[in-house]
Amino acid sequence: MTRDNIRQLALDAKVRAGLSWPQVGEAIGRSPVYAAYLVYGVGQATAEEAAGLGKALALPAEAVAVLQQVPHRTPAQPWPPTDPFIYRLYEAVMLYGPAFKDVAHEIFGDGIMSAIDMAVDIRKVEDPPGVPRMVLALNGKWLTYKKF
Repeated sequence: MTRDNIRQLALDAKVRAGLSWPQVGEAIGRSPVYAAYLVYGVGQATAEEAAGLGKALALPAEAVAVLQQVPHRTPAQPWPPTDPFIYRLYEAVMLYGPAFKDVAHEIFGDGIMSAIDMAVDIRKVEDPPGVPRMVLALNGKWLTYKKF
């Protein structure tokens, strides 16, 4: 069973069960984004997380075992991305990236934000009232370059 097979099984089961990502996250004691990250096959689930996904999404034992293996992390999209939502994130980084980098270096010094030691949060706000907006927070550890 491949991660692609598992992703499709899990997504189909989520729809059939009428579950939201917050509910899937709650079933494994993690955030909605992290739960989706595991279902999409990019992360390695602990035994407890895999069992929770297996129970919540009625996955076979073989899928639960595969979810605990180290994944081969390859982009799910072509490069550059063609999905409009994902492309807009790419576009935002391309447009604002140099400014993000300059401001971050001024605050933290020479380094980079970790995508491994990171938490992600997505929430909905209204500004002005009645106009939905998405807040995407990337909370990554700051890694300074080693001197040698």
